[in-house]
Formats: sequence, C-alpha cells, structure tokens
Amino acid sequence: MAKTEQGDGLESRGATDKLTDNGKGGVFGAELNGGAIQEEDRVDKYGFTGGAQQNSGESAEEIPIEVLRQREAKWLDMLNNWDKWMAKKHRKVKERCQKGIPPSLRGRAWLYLTGGKVKREQNQGRFQELDNQSGDPKWVDIIERDLHRQFPFHEMFSARGGHGQQDLLRVLKAYTLHRPDEGYCQAQAPIAAVLLMHMPAEDAFWVLVQICEKYLPGYYSTGLEAIQLDGEILYALLRRVSPAAHGHLKKHKLEPILYMTEWFMCAFSRTLPWASVLRVWDMFLFEGVKILFKVGLVLLKCMLGSQEKLKSCQGLYETMELLRAIQPQYMQERFLVHEIIELSVSEKDIEREHHAQLRRWKESHGDLHCKSPPRMHGAKAIMAAEPPSRQDLRQRPTIIVASPLATTTDAVQAEDAKGNRKTNREQQKETILSPQETLNPYPPPTDPSPLLRHMTFQESKESLSSTEHDTYL
Repeated sequence: MAKTEQGDGLESRGATDKLTDNGKGGVFGAELNGGAIQEEDRVDKYGFTGGAQQNSGESAEEIPIEVLRQREAKWLDMLNNWDKWMAKKHRKVKERCQKGIPPSLRGRAWLYLTGGKVKREQNQGRFQELDNQSGDPKWVDIIERDLHRQFPFHEMFSARGGHGQQDLLRVLKAYTLHRPDEGYCQAQAPIAAVLLMHMPAEDAFWVLVQICEKYLPGYYSTGLEAIQLDGEILYALLRRVSPAAHGHLKKHKLEPILYMTEWFMCAFSRTLPWASVLRVWDMFLFEGVKILFKVGLVLLKCMLGSQEKLKSCQGLYETMELLRAIQPQYMQERFLVHEIIELSVSEKDIEREHHAQLRRWKESHGDLHCKSPPRMHGAKAIMAAEPPSRQDLRQRPTIIVASPLATTTDAVQAEDAKGNRKTNREQQKETILSPQETLNPYPPPTDPSPLLRHMTFQESKESLSSTEHDTYL
C-alpha cells in the first residue's frame, strides 16, 4: 500500500500482497460472493441482496414521490445550465446537495460536481487508450485479488467475473496507468465501486481521478503522509468541538491514524448505512473534504462526548471497539445530515490547522516526501481553477430513440440513394444502441485479464471471513 518509516505501525505498499494472498479477507461475511445471486434473494432499492448494508436502508428517509419529481426537474435545469448555476447560484446548488440528489440523476450530478465531465471531454479517447493496455502485472494481480472484497452483497459485484467486477478492474487498472507514480491503493477500490454503481466505467474513472487528485490529493500515495496530517487536523478540531472526546483520546494516547484511516480514505463508504453514505457523498462532492471532517467529528462527539458515555470505555482497547461499532442512531440518515450541517467547521478552519500541522510535521519528520497538488475544497473551487467551456458541459446522449411517427418512405428513399453519402440506416447505427446494448450500458472490457477470462460464474467455494479486516495502511 504505502511505505512509511519503520516502526510507525504502518504497512508498506508491498505488503498488499500479504493482504490478498489467500484470496480472502474483508470486513464482510459472505458465502455468495463468486456465485450468481439466487432468485429468492431479496434485492433492496440500493441493489444489496444481504449483509449489513441491506438492512441499513430501512432507516432511510422516505421522500414523497411528488417532491422527488420536483427535485428531478430542478436538477435537470441545473445540469443543463451548469456553468450559470455554479457562477451565480452555487449556494442553491449546495442546498440541493444537502437535501439529497435524486437517485435517477445522482451519477450525472456527481460527474458534473467533480469536474469529471470536463475532464472526460478534454481527454476524449484517453480512457479507451488506457483500457486497451495490459497494465503493470504487479498492480493488475493485486487488483484482481481485491475485486471480491468490494461490496460482495451488492448485485453488481456478487458474481466473480461479472460485469461489475470487470468494470472495477478496468477503472482501477486505468488509474495505475494514468498515475504510475501512485499505482494502486486498496482504499481506492470501494471508492471506484461506489462510482460504478451510479455511472459507466469511463465516467467512474474520471470522477475517481478528480477525487484522488483534487479532493483527497496524496491520500493514496506512498507514505500516507496526507492522511496522517488530516488525522492530526481532525484531532485538533475535536478539541474545540468536543473537549471530553479529545481529552479521552489524549489520555489513552489513541492516535487518529488508528480509527480515522478507513473513514477518510474510503469516504465513509465502508462505515455508514447506505442511505447515509449517499447523502454524505452528495455533500462531499460539492463541499469537499470538509464534509469528511464533519462526519468524523460528529461520530466522535456522539460516541465519546460525555463522561456518561465514557464509563463503558475505560481503556484504549474498549475505546477502539466502541469506534468500530458505532451505535446505529448516530449514523441514521436524518440525524447525521442534520448534525453535519449544524456543525460549524469551515474550509478556513481546516486550512489553518493544515498549515499548523504541516509546521509540526516538518519539525519532527522533515519535508514531506509526497509532493501532492493543493487540495481543492469542492465543486466551486475546482470549477474556478479550471473554467469549463460550454462545449465541455454540453450533453452527449448515448441513446437516441427514433420517433415512432417517422414514415417509412423517407427511409426507403434514403436506402435507394447512391454515392458517397451515408444512408439514414448507417447514420442511425452510429447513434442508436442495439437492444442488447440498451439493456446493458456497461460495455465489456476490450481485453479482459487472463484471470477474469478463465473465471466461471459457478458459485465460489471461497467465503469472506467476518473476523478478517481490510487495512488501508
């Protein structure tokens, strides 16, 4: 994963091989991963067939259908005039992200919020170019052995060699080719998997690039220095937000890196109920890393914020166990979103602490080894740094349906026309997807890896052990 100084308790990037040597692991218990979903398995509205995430949606906030349709209409207007809304009404966009992006438009909204749409348009054909390359065998091997770990109870990733796992391999492999200096970090896999649940592989790749380079620069680089710095920032902010929680962690010398690494590196996708994950991501992709800090501060305050709550965790071990099993009421969608919005932590607060912690780091460790670009605090900052053109934001529909009112005479006349002109039928083939493609918007990889090519869809004999844990260090 990442190399660090010897003795600091962090594993090296090369140690990733040890995490996946037996092809097992992860915090999920799953017997079905690697086999097709049984017909009798109930699939919830998020696509989960079992596990903790399926039950987590029961406390999701229900939105009346009339309200949802109104929100969809408003978001369609925003997305069709994105540059104007972000320039003049970005506060309204922020409010609508806080209310929750309509599920039907979430993937498209995330693509616009992160600047992934602009990146894709400015780099036409780049993903296909990377996708066609075989990739570094070292990274491809590690990625392949990590595929089954990512949301094994989700219908998209439950089958070994299924389109979900293949797309996940394509996206992660492409990133290692895009950033060979960074390679692959295990914590990138759940980020990419969440994106693939909402958008095609090419879009997911560019959003992943934006998250890694703009929102969380340095998080997945050698040394994990950026995540360690943010851990110290979280700890410093906690002193103001919850003195009781801060004092308890200080008393037991519980370093932030021990409890916040997975939270931040996976953007809470492996921690919160799924309804809360989506709401947090809606806000995170607009406002930036500030949202991750707020979520962490809310959870620490709720779990350790009073002497009464601290009675049950008198030592370091008990405290860690408490933070690994956060009480459900504190992660419930409505409660958590309200607390995040109410908590007063700004970008300036984070940057002020960042500079303070950077000075302390240099005094104790010297200069940072990872020279990552400056962090951008959300969609507005990204758009200001790289102003898009109207052409970059223009919609390019992938499915065009011919009007049923069109007469057949025009088609016949066009077919009879000779010369160098393309016929109507040939032109339609360029824009209209076949019925099979329409049903499956995820095209198969052009060059699947040897491992996936020989995989069968029979039920796997391997199972994930609930006692084994991923590590992102």
